[in-house]
Amino acid sequence: MKKYILLLISSIMINWANAQVSNSKAFMEAFKPHLGNYYEGTIIKGGKQGDGFTGERLLMQVMSYDDREVKVPFFVGEDKSRTWIFSWSNNRVELKHDHRLSDGSPDQVTFYGGTATNEGQPHMQMFPADAETEELIDYAAYNVWWVTIDDTKFTYNLSKIGSDRVFSVEFDLKNPVKSDFKPW
Repeated sequence: MKKYILLLISSIMINWANAQVSNSKAFMEAFKPHLGNYYEGTIIKGGKQGDGFTGERLLMQVMSYDDREVKVPFFVGEDKSRTWIFSWSNNRVELKHDHRLSDGSPDQVTFYGGTATNEGQPHMQMFPADAETEELIDYAAYNVWWVTIDDTKFTYNLSKIGSDRVFSVEFDLKNPVKSDFKPW
């Protein structure tokens, strides 16, 4: 009986501890099992010939992970200039796009994105464009990015409010691939 009670108490404590993880924190933690892995992607919406993405190999890597920041380079063909940076603070997730030139120096247009307005969902976060983005890229003021992640796929999505523009890339998290690509 004593063992049963100890097991029951242990189970309750584990469930209580798991219940204390906010949705935004759970979203960040979803990247952890993928640390170091590369995954291939496919445009599932919004691709068109000449857009710089269609017809290119799309590859992501969960390059770094810690409790407050995740860096995910997004490689398009041989272009290694893009990294998505997810940061966690005050129970909110922020997405920034780090764009670099081939020598590693910052592009003129870099660190745009937004912060979720609430704790979101464990497998999805939405990022409306922030004031910094509006100053940097005035036509991006109405952008909304959303990202999903679960055990099988990661999607990166962009929509411009007031237009029919939507761009979505889906990555298969069930099948890591080999690569030695590194940003910059």
